[in-house]
Amino acid sequence: MYMELLSPSERKNALSMNGENLQKVAVLSRALVRTTLSRYTDCKIDPRLFEFKKNKFGKPEILWRADDDRIEWPLHFNISHTSSLIACGVTMDAPIGIDIEEKKRNTAKNVLSLADRYFTPSEFDHLVNLPDPDAQQKEFIKLWTLKEAYVKALGRGFSGAPFNKFSIILAANNGIQISVEPKALNDSNSSCDCLSENWKFALAELYGSYYMAACMEDDSRSSGSEDDRSPLGLKVWKTIPFLEDILVSGTEAVKFIS
Repeated sequence: MYMELLSPSERKNALSMNGENLQKVAVLSRALVRTTLSRYTDCKIDPRLFEFKKNKFGKPEILWRADDDRIEWPLHFNISHTSSLIACGVTMDAPIGIDIEEKKRNTAKNVLSLADRYFTPSEFDHLVNLPDPDAQQKEFIKLWTLKEAYVKALGRGFSGAPFNKFSIILAANNGIQISVEPKALNDSNSSCDCLSENWKFALAELYGSYYMAACMEDDSRSSGSEDDRSPLGLKVWKTIPFLEDILVSGTEAVKFIS
């Protein structure tokens, strides 16, 4: 059923993956994107009819053709996955980036070595001042997940927006903040001219085993309803296309950190 939703190129790409598990992940990822986007059109667009393109940095976007008589919905989406979980984030009108990481993700090197290479000096100092390696590991994964979500929301990816050009600040009372290095803000000729601080974040723990970060442009249109207490007005669903669709926001499955 999932294969039938995919375009010929998506099927070819999925079947070219090395190993059955990677092939399944590729098929399910595309099926999840298509069925979720269809839901946001009140199912007025069949999941099979969506077409996609990539921007010059490789971020997938919906392709709306000029000669198409369908309504053009202001949908933005992003996807991320681990070995056992796929996350698809969808917004109306505002760009989104999403990333999920396993809390016990293995790092090939000591996290301080990685932070010294990829993070800003202030983020590195923040990790150094934590009391023990376990706390450093958890905070490192949180920061990495938030940084991934940010560069994916920008549509640039790591190569277009290096992690060491902006800082994520996990402020206890002020939520999650972003600070762009002054040189990156002033250098209009660099690959970092896209960086800005006009973004907002949500960070959650899923099922006690994953960190999920979402990043959206800081615009009043994306703030959600006033009575929604979750960051960004974010609603989280546990979904298996055609089989299960359960709202898990407000349950023990989803714990918003900020």
